[in-house]
Amino acid sequence: MGRNGKFQFAIDRGGTFTDIYAKCPGGKIRVMKLLSVDPENYPDAPREGIRRILEEAKGYDTSRHVLACFGGAGGQHACSIARSLGMRTVFVHKYAGILSAYGMALADVVHEAQEPCAKIYQPESFSYLDKRLDALSKQCVEELQLQGFTPSQIGTEAYLHLRYEGTDCALMCTATSDKGGSSESTTHGDFRGTFVKRYQTEFGFVLSGRNIVVDDIRVRGVGKSLAHSTVNIAEADSSPPVDRITKVYFEEGYQDTSVYLLENLRSGHSLPGPAIIMDKLSTILVEPDCTAIITRAGDVKITIGSGQLGRIGTELDSIQLSIFSHRFMSIAEQMGRILQRTSISTNIKERLDFSCALFGPDGGLVSNAPHIPVHLGSMQEAVQYQMAALKGKFNEGDVILTNHPKAGGSHLPDLTVITPVFYKGESQPVFYVASRGHHADIGGITPGSMPPHSKTLLEEGASFKSFPLVKKGVFNEAELVEALNAPGKIPGSSGTRNLQDNLSDLRAQIAANQKGIILVGELIDIYGLDVVQAYMGHIQANAEVAVKDMLRQIGNKALAQTGSTVLQAEESMDDGTSIKLKVTIDVEQGTAVCDFSGSGYEVWGNCNAPRAITMSALIYCLRCMVGHDVPLNQGCLKPVKVIIPKGSILDPSDNAAVVGGNVQTSQRIVDTVLKAFQVCAASQGCMNNVTFGDEQFGYYETVAGGAGAGPTWDGRSGVHTHMTNTRITDAEILERRYPVMLQHFSLRAGSGGAGRHRGGDGVVRELLFRKDIMLSVLTERRVFQPYGLLGTHFSSHHN
Repeated sequence: MGRNGKFQFAIDRGGTFTDIYAKCPGGKIRVMKLLSVDPENYPDAPREGIRRILEEAKGYDTSRHVLACFGGAGGQHACSIARSLGMRTVFVHKYAGILSAYGMALADVVHEAQEPCAKIYQPESFSYLDKRLDALSKQCVEELQLQGFTPSQIGTEAYLHLRYEGTDCALMCTATSDKGGSSESTTHGDFRGTFVKRYQTEFGFVLSGRNIVVDDIRVRGVGKSLAHSTVNIAEADSSPPVDRITKVYFEEGYQDTSVYLLENLRSGHSLPGPAIIMDKLSTILVEPDCTAIITRAGDVKITIGSGQLGRIGTELDSIQLSIFSHRFMSIAEQMGRILQRTSISTNIKERLDFSCALFGPDGGLVSNAPHIPVHLGSMQEAVQYQMAALKGKFNEGDVILTNHPKAGGSHLPDLTVITPVFYKGESQPVFYVASRGHHADIGGITPGSMPPHSKTLLEEGASFKSFPLVKKGVFNEAELVEALNAPGKIPGSSGTRNLQDNLSDLRAQIAANQKGIILVGELIDIYGLDVVQAYMGHIQANAEVAVKDMLRQIGNKALAQTGSTVLQAEESMDDGTSIKLKVTIDVEQGTAVCDFSGSGYEVWGNCNAPRAITMSALIYCLRCMVGHDVPLNQGCLKPVKVIIPKGSILDPSDNAAVVGGNVQTSQRIVDTVLKAFQVCAASQGCMNNVTFGDEQFGYYETVAGGAGAGPTWDGRSGVHTHMTNTRITDAEILERRYPVMLQHFSLRAGSGGAGRHRGGDGVVRELLFRKDIMLSVLTERRVFQPYGLLGTHFSSHHN
């Protein structure tokens, strides 16, 4: 079946089984394994193999969970599914067949009332807050009484939507249980204490001395249902009554199977499998080597097998490798969700121009979410630079900010926030977490901080090599503001034009890292530090083996076709600066030397790519050429020696302008690598950067283009390719937030080139501005067209 929208893996038809239950002549029940032709046509079947892959792909260790099943047929499949997932316990509610309807009958009725406030949380406002909370509580009670609830059945809970003054992230908080209307709290309790504690948990610091603003007042009224959710049944005083015994066919053959009626069973009855528990609403199959226990509430608890789950060891297990791989990725993904939720800028919240990743104690990349490739491959060098610069002098509660190209940065607008992860009793970090976000403006000579004509790094905005953003839990706001405004001291330049967005998004990045720290700690709590770090190493080693296998395969193919394992390619930037690559593969060892010697010198412009960007493009290509699911991590680069000449466009000097290297040259490096390996034709070759603004704001976006075709596929049209993985701003958001109208946005038909497999078409995007602004466009491929392979035609200029 291959990959599709539902499954992120290829489904092997020959390995997919479904359970079919049939009643045979003579009243016998037979359980068979049927090879499914198309598993999509069997939505009610267990499909244990597919379910197992789905669970592992999400990173959940299902063996540590209880399987709860419902529906009339759910109990028939529960044991087999639990066994295949390594689960030891199954829970079947006595009303499993009508559980949804039963739950609705027991549900409480909720009514909420909310109103805006905009007051400072302080003693002077407590009487007002108490008055409004009381009024909203009365409103909720009256509404629930109209629905038939008596006052004794109704309860209310008060909330305040709080945020620090000057920030944008508000938290909905309840009060502590301490009620008394003291000078520090309302009569409903202390909301400040709850807010400060939650803020510390989510962001890792508090803003001492900052006022707390009440954005909204909210009351939640709950009408308690009269129905009782739990009624205990009688205790068992004899053996469970067997209704009858029948023959049931399992994989071992026919077995005598006791049939019980659920209505005749009592609390404490133990039913060894094989057994069938029947009811008017559902049927439960207790398979061999399983035991069902009737609970006090009359529910059924099934224990699968008799063995205990052993502790996972440090030695490699293929199933646990998959689980840990996706657990690590899940941590980065959850960091990204926190970053998107708590950020404020269009760039991060809407365009998703950010990345989050997890790094080992040596700073090596362990795992990342599927965010921005140009960020992910280079963040490892940023973490390792800080480790060397600080010489291990990290303290718990410290957070570092960096964006300098010589410190592993990509370009200055990409601000990287790095936080060490400490664990109980460990004096040094056991992991690192980092988030990198593209800030729409950090100062410089043009709004948007992406000047097409910058010549030095100073013209591109504020730079940070190793800035203490948070020191022992204290947010260093004053020095940060000073640093962000510093470019304004340079003639012709400006400080940041979006200071509040910068501050809010940096707090969001800190919060994302804090989430990663919490999740890493929880993972270590479950498995132990030795196991977690061992599987970190296994994952990196697995990536190394995968890249070695890929290099051997390509090397042998080249040897058969050309008699050599040396691959070469050259591409030119629009100004004529060349990017040269020579790849020498050692087929026996599965290693390679990637030599960029001969590439052009550093340019008097901004298309210089920091070394971290060159490495990022290379690791991305290596990962793309591996034919199966391997996380992008440090292991991908272990079989490869990389030679990059210093002072070249691929490793420029400290003060060279680099804003275009990240978004332009990185794409051309990818095109060069893929050309050397002959795996696919060129893409649009740049990120099509558009910035506009004035002294009050700056906006930035990348415009999509066409992807190159491959030996068996056409290139995608109108997509962000390779090193960029952002999305473009929705037209409604763009026009609502900025003085611009989107006049036209469509595919540029026929621009993808000709061939058996065509490249993707580019796009046309027309903007009409409603006020005078400064517009900057930073693009490539206006001189040299994207190349085709194996005799195909070039695509259009600036696709």
